[in-house]
Amino acid sequence: MTTGITDINLKVLIMDTDFYALHAANSFLAWDRRTRVTNLSESLEEMWDYISHNPLAELPDIILLEADHLGGPTGLKNTVQSLYKRVEGVRVICIGQEADPDLVEAAAEAGASGFLLKQDVRLQIAWAIVYTLDHDYTITTGIARACAGRFHHRIFHASVLPGMRKFPELTRRIHQALKLAVLDGLPAHLAADEMGISLHTIRGYIKEGYRILEAHDETEYPVDMTPQERAFMRLTAFSENNEELDNMQNYQRESVE
Repeated sequence: MTTGITDINLKVLIMDTDFYALHAANSFLAWDRRTRVTNLSESLEEMWDYISHNPLAELPDIILLEADHLGGPTGLKNTVQSLYKRVEGVRVICIGQEADPDLVEAAAEAGASGFLLKQDVRLQIAWAIVYTLDHDYTITTGIARACAGRFHHRIFHASVLPGMRKFPELTRRIHQALKLAVLDGLPAHLAADEMGISLHTIRGYIKEGYRILEAHDETEYPVDMTPQERAFMRLTAFSENNEELDNMQNYQRESVE
């Protein structure tokens, strides 16, 4: 299955006991039209309550499940398996603060679609969700390193999430302007204050940044997307030539030999 920009509409439930991580993931997913967050749960009780009291048509396609505080490997495995029994066709993606190989293996055994390290995936959470649709088990580079000695078949053959695309022509100041105005979502006048420059100057930086991003990306986006939306998609897209990913896959193969 090959996925695109406009042919996906995923309902996402996020369960995370970390309030800030929960709302950060929600804000990043809101930028991407392929995902629609339908529920934010700060506990398993809230998650199960939402699932129990909503019609089938409103239940999530994707559940982002914090794996760190579910009672260890056994608790995680039981939770993932219970979700598959309760929500038909759902895909569970585990996400954690620490790269715990026992949790990663438990998730794999339970049939989860992936295990992502928060510090690895960051702004690319929407791209990561879509990426799992085309792969059996997806992990980030930090997880791959931590699990190099594990030979569970799903972990060993897991797809490692690519890194973020690089745009060498973006100067430090232009990149900072884009980060403030696009990634952080600040209005131009607040971003200008943050950088200590005029409103005219930051608008020039942002315009030039949009030009550079467009020149290095041939992806066709919906015509009704704002320049800010397109910039966010481009800034958070995966690298097409990922040297770190190649090195990681070589490392996994060499660890067996």
